Amino acid sequence: MLTGLWLNIRVLVVAELGILVLGLVIAFLRTLRGPVFFPLRVLATGYIDVFRGIPLLIMLYLIGFGVPALRLQGVPTDVAVLGAVALILVYSAYVAEVFRAGIESVHPSQRAAARSLGLSHRQSLRLVVLPQAVRRVLPPLLNDFVALQKDCGLISVLGAVDAIRAAQIDVARTFNFTPYVVAGLLFVLLAIPTGRVADALAARLDRREGRS
Repeated sequence: MLTGLWLNIRVLVVAELGILVLGLVIAFLRTLRGPVFFPLRVLATGYIDVFRGIPLLIMLYLIGFGVPALRLQGVPTDVAVLGAVALILVYSAYVAEVFRAGIESVHPSQRAAARSLGLSHRQSLRLVVLPQAVRRVLPPLLNDFVALQKDCGLISVLGAVDAIRAAQIDVARTFNFTPYVVAGLLFVLLAIPTGRVADALAARLDRREGRS
């Protein structure tokens, strides 16, 4: 099970990096202003509506079983890779909305001040808006990260021998359900540090803003 948990951790790290990048890109597209960017805003909104509405389990089946069935050249067929792709597609829709809320929470005067200093729109977003937005949404981002840690165990439905699948194999062999308890405790131990970091960051933000 420890070997299987290591697979879960690797999938978690890869998925989290992909989710952060894709989620930020989608959030940026949704916050573009002006008629010329309307098609991009529609595409970003459609992406969020679709992938936030599809259950993760169905997405795992579609990607994990559907992609290999297409027999496309050069497309990976490893179930861990396909599981990570499914996690990225679904979770990036949620994270994009978190990022968008953070970006829109920054007062417009911050943008105006940055532009008055001679910064371009891209520089204003990268140097002024995004640092403030990310700092404000760190607690909800970490909460999504905790949820992702648990959902990484769902790659077992594709046949990946992760901690959950290893527990299933052991239970089938010994008819003893203790491995399920052990697998559950491993995921709890994995999630506790992130949860405490989220609590600490939320408390720090409250103190900084004078709410406590």
